[in-house]
Amino acid sequence: MIGVCATLIGLVKLAEAKLGPSHVDEYAALTAVIFLASALASYLSIRFSERPRVSARIERIADLIFLVGLVGITLVATLFAYEVI
Repeated sequence: MIGVCATLIGLVKLAEAKLGPSHVDEYAALTAVIFLASALASYLSIRFSERPRVSARIERIADLIFLVGLVGITLVATLFAYEVI
């Protein structure tokens, strides 16, 4: 998903030459950071597998962060498609 965000940032940079400046690339970068946080939480969940309660709690956090990232990137892509921002 971080790669999807990076691709979107590149496309926005190309489109800005024709359409003018926007904030879509900044929002896409923010969602990339959210996906990175999700990946790090997933990694920590695996690392703490010997402690099931801690691992389960971190896994739930990773799931929540990932869902926030999905909603965020969907909003960013929609705004980019309609050139709202």
